[in-house]
Amino acid sequence: MRTTFQTSYLQDVRLFPDVRRAIRYAALVALAAALPLVLDDFLLGEATNVLIWAVAGMGLMVLTGHAGQASLGHAAFLAVGCYANAILMERVDLPFVASFLAAGAITGLAGVLIAIPALRLHGIYLAIATLALSMLTEDIIVLAEPWTGGVTGLVAPDITIAGAQVDRYGSPDLFYWLCLVVALIVTLGYRNVLRTPLGRAFVAIRDSEISAQAMGVNVAVTKACAFGLSCMVTGWAGALMGHFIYTFNHEVFTVIISIQLLVMIVIGGLGSIQGAYWGALVLVGIPQVINIARDGAQAALGSSIVIPGIETGLFMAILILFILFEPRGIHGRLEKWKVYVELFPFCRRDMFRRQKSYLKTERMR
Repeated sequence: MRTTFQTSYLQDVRLFPDVRRAIRYAALVALAAALPLVLDDFLLGEATNVLIWAVAGMGLMVLTGHAGQASLGHAAFLAVGCYANAILMERVDLPFVASFLAAGAITGLAGVLIAIPALRLHGIYLAIATLALSMLTEDIIVLAEPWTGGVTGLVAPDITIAGAQVDRYGSPDLFYWLCLVVALIVTLGYRNVLRTPLGRAFVAIRDSEISAQAMGVNVAVTKACAFGLSCMVTGWAGALMGHFIYTFNHEVFTVIISIQLLVMIVIGGLGSIQGAYWGALVLVGIPQVINIARDGAQAALGSSIVIPGIETGLFMAILILFILFEPRGIHGRLEKWKVYVELFPFCRRDMFRRQKSYLKTERMR
């Protein structure tokens, strides 16, 4: 097994644990940047969708995966970012970069305001409160018709960056690269936050609020920061999502989106940045796999096959399997395989057995 011996604290907080991993991630970024050169417009659109969902997944991962605060209301913050970006571009006439950054700031501020009353809630009660917020969002969008267009909705304005028109249909390669740049910036920012005292405070609160408070962590302020950062990133994902789907109204940001987003990061792997990307691949890939299987079955049987709700059902079945057999998600399973290979033949069967121990003061949370 390859072991990196640490001789200083700086080695523990640096961006990449070793040179090999830095080279591997650089090669992965180069491959992602080259995808428009080898994929057609349809597959490139699917890859763009994966990046947008990965950004949204990282937004929720900050709050749920690292700060330990369950949320079923992030569809509301996707809507805030989407509508804020479109309104600022269309009515205030801001350029895309300015409106995009402002949309994230507005969504982050909204998240902090929501966090102030929600800080008193824990566990399932917090999830129910955020679920109610997600359900109210549809009605708020309809009632705010002068700004949001109501039931009719809005059309995403054209993006112009450095004189170049960036459009999903007119220039899918440029739009893909735009989403890739945003995803990389969010990933690097996320990784750097985890290396700071704030990021370590997130993890401390997730593991035990009482222990974190005993170590001097201001739980209320840290939770508010987690909500703000999470909602800011989610708002950026919502802005990109608006340009991806082009036309949007209240029916786009339903509570189902919140549930899918939470399920996505659980399948990908809670508590890991890579888990957001794996979950996005699964979320975007399942409909395509179903379509391919349906086309094959129709060609073989000679009749059309329509099963309502098959995508949601399959997605939930995958979630159940992961909860039962691999709670750490896809990323956790890959990490286990890596350790098995490095330790072979000295790996033990119960090496990754979960420890069922809790503080008595937190058993009922």
